[in-house]
Amino acid sequence: MARLADHLVMMQAGRAVAEGPLETVFTSLDMPLAQGPDAETVIEAVVAGRDGAYDLSYLVFSGGRFAVAGERMPQGQRARLQIQARDVSLTLNRQSDTSILNIFPAQVEALAETSTAQVTVRLRIGNDLILARITRKSAAELNLHPGSQVYAQIKSVAVLA
Repeated sequence: MARLADHLVMMQAGRAVAEGPLETVFTSLDMPLAQGPDAETVIEAVVAGRDGAYDLSYLVFSGGRFAVAGERMPQGQRARLQIQARDVSLTLNRQSDTSILNIFPAQVEALAETSTAQVTVRLRIGNDLILARITRKSAAELNLHPGSQVYAQIKSVAVLA
C-alpha cells in the first residue's frame, strides 16, 4: 500500500471512516494505522547523490537529506521513504558521536497514547509529517507537548526506499 497508493480510503464495516492523501491518513493519530504496531510514515524524496564507498544513497525531502543504506537509485529519481514509527527516537539536543546518520530538527504536533506503556508522537520536519513511537516515560521525561522542539533520529538501515 505504501509503495503504490497516493490516495487512501479506510473502510470499517462497509463505510469509509477516513479518506485523503496517503501521508495524511498514515499520520492521523485517531486512525488505526497510526496506533498499530506497524505504524509508519511515507515521505516523498528525490535521489540527490550516492556514496559508493559506504553504499549509501542520499535522498532530499522538505526537511533535509536522508542517508539510506544499500539502495542504488539514479540521481534525480523520485522515491518514497518508508519509516517505521518504532525506528524513530527523539532527543532534546542534537547528538554527535552517534552511529545515527539521519538527525532532523522537528516540532511535536500531537501525541496519542498507544497503550499503557507507549505514546505515538506526530512530528513535523520541514513540510512533512512523521510518527515516532516512544514510551510514556520517555515522553514525560522529555516533557513533550504540542509545540515542543526536538530532534528526530532515524537509523539509515531502518529506512526503506
